[in-house]
Amino acid sequence: MKEELKDVLGSPRNFIEEEIENDINAGRVTKPIHTRFPPEPNGYLHIGHAKAICLNFGIAQKYRGKTNLRFDDTNPTTEDTEYVDAIKKDIKWLGFDWEDREYYASDYFEELYGYAVKLIKKGLAYVDDSTADEIADAKGTPTQPGTLSPYRNRTIEENLQLFEGMRNGEYPDGARVLRAKVDMSSPNMHMRDPVLYRIKKEAHHRTGDKWCIYPMYDFAHGESDSIEEITHSLCSLEFRHHRPLYNWFIQNLEIFPSRQIEFARMNVAYMITSKRKLMRLVQEGKVKSWDDPRMSTISGMRRRGYPPAALRTFCDKVGIAKRENLIDMALLESCVKDELNKTAARLMVVLNPLKVTITNYSEGHSELLSIVNNPEDESMGSREVSFSHQIYIEREDFMIDAPKKYFRLAPGKAVRLKGAYIIEYEDHVLDQNGEVIEVKCKYYPDSKSGSDTSGVKAKGTLHWVDQSNTTEIQVNLYDRIFTDPTPDSHEDKDFLEFYNQDSLTVIPTAYAEKAICEAEVGRGIQFMRKGYFVKDPDSDDQKLIFNRTVTMRDTWKKLQAK
Repeated sequence: MKEELKDVLGSPRNFIEEEIENDINAGRVTKPIHTRFPPEPNGYLHIGHAKAICLNFGIAQKYRGKTNLRFDDTNPTTEDTEYVDAIKKDIKWLGFDWEDREYYASDYFEELYGYAVKLIKKGLAYVDDSTADEIADAKGTPTQPGTLSPYRNRTIEENLQLFEGMRNGEYPDGARVLRAKVDMSSPNMHMRDPVLYRIKKEAHHRTGDKWCIYPMYDFAHGESDSIEEITHSLCSLEFRHHRPLYNWFIQNLEIFPSRQIEFARMNVAYMITSKRKLMRLVQEGKVKSWDDPRMSTISGMRRRGYPPAALRTFCDKVGIAKRENLIDMALLESCVKDELNKTAARLMVVLNPLKVTITNYSEGHSELLSIVNNPEDESMGSREVSFSHQIYIEREDFMIDAPKKYFRLAPGKAVRLKGAYIIEYEDHVLDQNGEVIEVKCKYYPDSKSGSDTSGVKAKGTLHWVDQSNTTEIQVNLYDRIFTDPTPDSHEDKDFLEFYNQDSLTVIPTAYAEKAICEAEVGRGIQFMRKGYFVKDPDSDDQKLIFNRTVTMRDTWKKLQAK
């Protein structure tokens, strides 16, 4: 094993890789590194899962091992095949492949039942008739030992008979549970005779009505790792107190010793990663669905237009830590912008249109101008954009009483139209409310981009669209869904009190150049000077819908420069 990996050993990038290399060098691991990603199919994956996916698959790739996808489906009440399908789609989209290694904890229900029977036969598990409240009360506190259950000393024969009766459906939900017999005085609360099985007469999404008892997560999780011979079980930091229990199971069941290593969860400002709270956002109508572009779910970020490469880069930059910290959302947005800057075509879209009439350009005449699609990538070529005597510019790009350093259109000023000509202000028209509804300009015929011989100086460049050849689109402007960077950290307030009522602004009609019609769902586009956008899957022939992925501003790089 060590010899096979000699070309990759000696260059660990994080403490988990250091631990793995120590295991390899010390001969504690003699088989290829084998990791797993073990989601519960009770909700959609979020940005924290993206980190776990990149870590588990990335570790295996580096050390030429394998990664299993295993669904920890031990609670039929909350699980659904909808979540299974969504999880698989998200992992594939992120760029990872579990090949033929797709497993479910439910695959092992018979083996897990056998493990429970083995513990009973060794006198290490017993059936308890106490209620859930009685069990909780008897556990004591971290500073006070628990109280032994009155059923703890049942005979092995009685426990075997009762446990079989539980499996056969002879008792109602909540009547009995199976508990491990560990240590009711342990300072670790997880070691105080934890529940292994409970009665739950509900159909399972895969096994149907075959089972009416289901293993608890703590019993199924570690044992599933052992069944699959996972060499390194990488878990979030919250499971460090569960590790002694997992090791107790391994020792007493005499099964494969999968090694657990914990790392800090990824917490990103203005995002939440609690599935329960994400579900509340959906159920209470704060968002449209799990894949709403404001959500921290992977499907939501995909719909918003985040490229998978940007998420992988973000996870890499954040790194693997032993302590939890809060990641600035600006770093995530910076990674998204860096990726889209390389790959996104530039198009001109006017969100708040103001008509401009070019008085000395022949009415009824038009011409086609060539504009580069992406100056960062010449291979993306160029496109033709029509130009005529009436165009639209952004309303904010004209000001009657402009300050000195205003480099857009105003009385006495000239500006260049992107890829076209220089125009100069002549007059403007007001409506009855005093609002500007039209600006009149002249253009310099010899100022065409690429062949300008006019000698006219124009400090500003504006994007525009040809009024006679535009496509109407709907634009959704998304902002952060919460007004507080840590909305679920306030003990005296519900996290929804920080819901941002302005997190979505809909522009029902914006004007875009015709090339927008060729946009693909999932492929980012830069709306010049406005940000990066992506075509929404709900678009159809009647309505094109675009979601703002991120603005042009890069606050992260500005913060780093200070």
